[in-house]
Amino acid sequence: MAAIRVVPLGAGQDVGRSCVLVSIGGKNIMFDCGMHMGYNDERRFPDFSYIAKSGPLTSLLDAVIITHFHLDHCGALPYFSEMRGYDGPIYMTFPTKAICPILLEDYRKITVERKGETDFFTSKMIKDCMKKVITVDLHQTVQVDDELEIKAYYAGHVLGAAMFRIKVGDQSVVYTGDYNMTPDRHLGAAWIDKCSPDVIITESTYATTIRDSKRCRERNFLKKVHDCVAAGGKVLIPVFALGRAQELCILLETYWERNNLTVPIYFSAGLTEKANQYYKLFISWTNQKIKRTFVERNMFEFRHILPFERGYVDNPGPQVLFATPGMLHAGLSLFVFKRWAPDPKNMVIMPGYCVAGTVGAKVLSGAKVIEMEGSPSIQVRLSVEYLSFSAHADAKGIMQLVKQSDAQNVVLVHGERKKMGFLAKKITQELGKPCHFPANGQSIEIQTPATIPIKLSRSVLKRAAPAEYEMRAAADVSKRHQADDDAAVGLGDAMELDTHGGAAAAAAAEPAALASSTEIEGILLMRHGEDPKLIAVEDVTSELGLDEHALAFSSTVTPSTEDAGAPETDPLQLLGLLHKLLVRVCDGKETDVSFTDASLHLRSVGLQVQAGGVVHVSWSYPDDELAQHVLAEIRRLVDSPEWRGGED
Repeated sequence: MAAIRVVPLGAGQDVGRSCVLVSIGGKNIMFDCGMHMGYNDERRFPDFSYIAKSGPLTSLLDAVIITHFHLDHCGALPYFSEMRGYDGPIYMTFPTKAICPILLEDYRKITVERKGETDFFTSKMIKDCMKKVITVDLHQTVQVDDELEIKAYYAGHVLGAAMFRIKVGDQSVVYTGDYNMTPDRHLGAAWIDKCSPDVIITESTYATTIRDSKRCRERNFLKKVHDCVAAGGKVLIPVFALGRAQELCILLETYWERNNLTVPIYFSAGLTEKANQYYKLFISWTNQKIKRTFVERNMFEFRHILPFERGYVDNPGPQVLFATPGMLHAGLSLFVFKRWAPDPKNMVIMPGYCVAGTVGAKVLSGAKVIEMEGSPSIQVRLSVEYLSFSAHADAKGIMQLVKQSDAQNVVLVHGERKKMGFLAKKITQELGKPCHFPANGQSIEIQTPATIPIKLSRSVLKRAAPAEYEMRAAADVSKRHQADDDAAVGLGDAMELDTHGGAAAAAAAEPAALASSTEIEGILLMRHGEDPKLIAVEDVTSELGLDEHALAFSSTVTPSTEDAGAPETDPLQLLGLLHKLLVRVCDGKETDVSFTDASLHLRSVGLQVQAGGVVHVSWSYPDDELAQHVLAEIRRLVDSPEWRGGED
């Protein structure tokens, strides 16, 4: 059995700083490299000391894979590559590579220029980091080296998000990152084929949630916004720059247009223009409706949504503002929240999950006073609403993806421990899959069955699957002059047998069509530097270049009565009786019995009639079982009246 090791360096029984180390087939791959929104000290980044206490990390990892541009999945990447010394390949999709540096630069500005931190990555480090990125397209298989390959699958969630499958030899792992199993107004649903990975590592943000109707949620959202602005209040909607923001902007834009509303809707300055550019550039990543109507009208060119200036924050009258970031932990959304929170006419709508420790999480927990380090406390008197428009899979969606992929084992990350425990139990009971949810730094090993490739000789394949052999032999006639008996790949030399006795395809040839329970007899030949080979017993000596030594046996059967086989009985008549006996032994196949030199033969079993009706029987070792059966039949025959009288 071979083992796959999984260690969360972040997002183990937690949401934030996603980073999972996987060791598979002698390769080490790190999935995601995120930061934690709830911390401003060394805890905001994953614990890379697990990989190495100090020194460069390049030699210890074969690849880093980033699933999407959210900072809790990529925020530590420049620190990891430029400050911790990783110089190896980094894989991500085209949209992720385009958007990542912009969000990383925004994060750097907030941390360094506004908060005054000094030990942080620079703009140049972000650029140098992105130079190491290798882009991957959907469903493209990328060969990292001779053994490791990766493949990307559509994840929904945000523009460019992808799930990744890695494969080394016969072992494979799928890492989902964040994904959404239901389509929304601008993105499609996540999809993966039945790739049957040994392990699927899946997010579990909403491990115990089954969402209500999307239409009902949208109607509720629009009513709350409309009621608030109709009463003269201001509505703050904290969002991240790309993803949920576009979803809700499309929703409000359509509603405003339909109802001829004039209350201003604002979006953080600059982000609307950037988002519009990216959605134009990567239109193929959006859903079918967006792609179908894109030529007539770009859904991301909003007529009712305008860029926001900080001076608008105290404008009289109602307004709606989409502001970043989405968890109220910094930036414009926190600035505006501080100004609007004391007024009970106002409202904040939290449309997604908030990590513990952020202002957003405290607001959702019902805090009426929020203490801020280095600034006055915030009096929370405005209405607080939580309406989940999160682009994460709910419990039903997670179960659906596990089932769809046909994974053999499940590992939960990016979730809360108690909720993970509930979902793990459900997966085990309903899907029959072992399910784990390790904490940060906790290593788990998952045993997987190893597949050993075994070549089959032509004669072994012919005996095990005659129909398959004849089909391949016919197809191989045209090229037989190019290959000798052992090199005829088309005749099954590259078949594999796994440790469970089933048949599996080798890369070099199509597998033979054998049932998984097929038993194949032969001699397993193992040479240094070559795949094991199963050959027929009779081919061993020629394969090894040895002289053949045949092991042969003989026996005589003598009638027990004195008058049995009297001299006057014609030996040819007795041979006729023996011929009938042999035909009966081989189920009536008369052609299998031959007659030469006053002897009868069935395979290597030979019969001769000697003086006095004595029968001499000879045979070789491979036909010993057949010979014993023939001997027993002859003994019954020679003691019968039929033998004594020589009757036909």
